[in-house]
Amino acid sequence: MLSCQKQLFSIPEEVSYLNCSYMSPLPEPVEFAGYQAIAKKTMPFEILPKDFFEPVAKLKLLFAELINAKEPERVAIVPSVSYGISSAANNINIKAGQNIVLIDEIFPSNYYPWHRLAMNNSAEIKIVKRPTSIENRGEIWNRQLLEAIDNQTVVVALSNVHWADGTLFDLKKVRQRANEVGALLIIDGTQSIGALPFDCEEIKPDILVCGAYKWLLGPYSMALAFFGEKFDNGVPIEESWMNRLGSENFENLTVYQNDYKPLANRYNMGENSQFIGVPMLTVALELIQGWGVGNIQDYCKNLAMPYLQDLLDMGFQIEEESFRCNHLLGLRLPNGLKLETVKNSTSQRNVFVSYRAGAMRISPHLYNEPKDFERLVEAVDLATKT
Repeated sequence: MLSCQKQLFSIPEEVSYLNCSYMSPLPEPVEFAGYQAIAKKTMPFEILPKDFFEPVAKLKLLFAELINAKEPERVAIVPSVSYGISSAANNINIKAGQNIVLIDEIFPSNYYPWHRLAMNNSAEIKIVKRPTSIENRGEIWNRQLLEAIDNQTVVVALSNVHWADGTLFDLKKVRQRANEVGALLIIDGTQSIGALPFDCEEIKPDILVCGAYKWLLGPYSMALAFFGEKFDNGVPIEESWMNRLGSENFENLTVYQNDYKPLANRYNMGENSQFIGVPMLTVALELIQGWGVGNIQDYCKNLAMPYLQDLLDMGFQIEEESFRCNHLLGLRLPNGLKLETVKNSTSQRNVFVSYRAGAMRISPHLYNEPKDFERLVEAVDLATKT
């Protein structure tokens, strides 16, 4: 069983940081890799042409292994989820009367590109609303999602785990239904990859995009994207010199090439070598692989479970276990308890959580220990008695 890894993080003892879904702290090995990379940049004569490409290839391999993708060259380095989703939207043909299916309150980066695509082509955005019922909400929401996908659906875009409250969507069933109507499956994995097991060979996403600064424990302004074969011949957002065949030969860069490097390399952002970010994210993925994603999920479950009943006894509501994950828990407040009261009580006690779409979002990681949940329960209990 995986043990607490708090010794690898610089979180003060008096702080209970239950907020990895907002932004992860950097593990000390990742922080150190950043310092080393900055120091190397002060000596530019030590940066060789191969340093533009070889570290990126290693990072792609690590991410491919993490998501069980057989071809690392299907991974692109992008600056953000919005960049990856926009790369998808820019290569999709949709006609008037066809539709794009989204889940309710999806993260904006996975909404705005589809909204523009639909608006520019007189297509429809179908939003599967969050069920109003409390009982069996996750089951109902999953069923309504499948029912919303029809013969006019071109794209189904969602996250594995809802970013606001942790509702779990059955991607295997969504993939099956999308296949039945010939729709693309576009996944924002930012709130799941690195903490919840994912298998590209099983789900076969057409695109999977994942921001680096949350559960991948990496730096900001970086993301990793898997592009399936339907996008092999797409047009990228930008025309970076690095994405063309033969770009490793600096002496021949003005022998312009019409051909891109194979698979997802065309979608790499410009300056994807990221001399500081790539080494940091590489170390982060090596740590995650060493721990094991399944073990991270189990650790979060075993840590949180003893305290969830205390919160339920106070009147909080949570999705049933079969339709929620263990690393991102969304609790709906009891009737009569004001959100601002809970916020004040937790912040006064250095307990850090998020509040999204009417839910208190708790997101632990390996740096958390029982006393963090004890402080949370105490703060919330005091809020209910205010």
